Amino acid sequence: MKPETFTFAIMADQVASRSAEDRVPAALAALADLPLALAFERTAGDEIQGLASEPGHVVEVITRLTRLDGWRLGIGVGTVETPLPDSTRAARGGAYLAARAAITAARRAPTGLAVAVDAAVGAGRYGELTERARDAEGALWLLRSVLGRRSQEGWELVDLLDQGLSNAQAAARLAVSPSAVSQRLARSARQEGLRGAELCVRLLARLQEAPEPAGDPR
Repeated sequence: MKPETFTFAIMADQVASRSAEDRVPAALAALADLPLALAFERTAGDEIQGLASEPGHVVEVITRLTRLDGWRLGIGVGTVETPLPDSTRAARGGAYLAARAAITAARRAPTGLAVAVDAAVGAGRYGELTERARDAEGALWLLRSVLGRRSQEGWELVDLLDQGLSNAQAAARLAVSPSAVSQRLARSARQEGLRGAELCVRLLARLQEAPEPAGDPR
């Protein structure tokens, strides 16, 4: 990872943690196989944190935590000091500061998710990046809204179809009729979710592609 490369620090905070069981172990297990720059860890109480260098991994984290339900998410965009430490708890940089601001903003966001850019980015670049972050955030809100309405039965069907099974094969595996699969598929909004995820990946990638400000002409 190059020192100047923008990465994504992701913070997730359990909603209503004082009145609910500890969901951190389940969340860490669900995210354990993702090839992140720094794996997720519990950082304080009911909060977990990780670092992703690929936009697709950010979207996958959001998808998995949305499926688990009960998680608020803050995505921070910026640089991280290198070389990276072994633990995300020891990492430092603007991306983590932005993630902290984002998780705070997520408390007021419609879907419990916010994206923030490191405030230390130069003024010539900060404005463009914040506009791009707003675009990505809006797309992620929509994706969370679609996925948040998917039932557990819908997730089970989507899992099978994502493994390459046909509708008929999925029906046999689930021991339901083909018409029941069609109805469940429509309610799961699988195509909308796939297209939404693709859009989110592209918009997050634009945050890493923002050009550096022009140099001093003198």
